[in-house]
Amino acid sequence: MTQKKQKKSNETKQSKNKSMTQSQRLKLGAVLILIAIAAFFIIKYLTKDNVHTDEFYTFTKEGELTFTDSLGNVKAKIDLEIADNDFDRQLGLMSRKSMKENQGMLFIFPFERPQSFWMRNTLISLDMIFVNKNRQIVTIHKNTKVLSDQSYPSSKPAMYVVEVNAGFTDKYNIVVGDRIYWMSTKL
Repeated sequence: MTQKKQKKSNETKQSKNKSMTQSQRLKLGAVLILIAIAAFFIIKYLTKDNVHTDEFYTFTKEGELTFTDSLGNVKAKIDLEIADNDFDRQLGLMSRKSMKENQGMLFIFPFERPQSFWMRNTLISLDMIFVNKNRQIVTIHKNTKVLSDQSYPSSKPAMYVVEVNAGFTDKYNIVVGDRIYWMSTKL
């Protein structure tokens, strides 16, 4: 090969190497921009207050529940939200700022066993009513402490738990031995 052709060949290779370098730089720049954008959103998500508020969780009536004494006399009625799957049971009434007096949440478990609840991320004090598979109240915890990891266990196996505003059980004289009945409108 002549010197001229070899020189031209070397220049072509250098030119190709230069353009590949420029192409690689563009790709690297694009990747870095994407990483920066992803990092921005991740940091924004991790640093925001992840406690949801009422604007995310409004009460959705999914049924009605009646409290009766052992003879069947009605003591009180409430509108219900029903927590009958793992996600809803774990979320419960967390992060809600308020609930009307005639509202509550019914937790339905697949089988009867000792149950225990806490008040983590729960902003309103509650009365927790534990109910066995025969729909008879077995335990009541009154005026639970908000934002607490304290455990509130059932004294006997329970299949259902009803959460209502603190003071509800005293106001309507709901006691151990009373019963609950409900009608679901949840699809």
